[in-house]
Amino acid sequence: MSFQNPRAFLSPDFIIRAAAQPWELRGVEELRHQVFVQEQGIFADHDRDGIDDHALPLAAISTLASEADQVVGTVRIHEEAPRLWRGSRLAVARSHRRMGRLGAELIQLAVCTAHGRGCDRFLAQVQMQNVPLFKRLHWVPLREIEVHGVPHMEMQADLAAYPPTPDPFVGWKALSPRRRRVR
Repeated sequence: MSFQNPRAFLSPDFIIRAAAQPWELRGVEELRHQVFVQEQGIFADHDRDGIDDHALPLAAISTLASEADQVVGTVRIHEEAPRLWRGSRLAVARSHRRMGRLGAELIQLAVCTAHGRGCDRFLAQVQMQNVPLFKRLHWVPLREIEVHGVPHMEMQADLAAYPPTPDPFVGWKALSPRRRRVR
């Protein structure tokens, strides 16, 4: 197959899993910097905080010839208190936002992973433009708040919509909309 502009090609297949390899962890960090520092200007130099010391980073990884290629989406989760989990720093690369499902796949992995680890309540502080997505994914708005000077909605996931995932490092392959997700 030949592409006149190979840079314009985006593989429709992704791996959704916990980030573990050094290149994946670097990709998560670089993507968060790109989105939260460079694009949104929420942070001046970097977005790392104390939560990163114990959070589990999750990633959407693009594929090239069916092999893992680069991190194009991420979210982190952590247990804030016994059985209370939070998701934060959800980001999708600008080049892949038109794919339309990477954020939803990451949210599913986040909540299912926490649920598999004994979560009774899963919360996130969601930027206002993303509230409709979260509502479609069985989240309930709790209250409006401001985080780092940006309006957010505190939201809670309906755990009944998210079956427990025992091993987020296995993850799944998210396929193009005309194909099914394979676990």
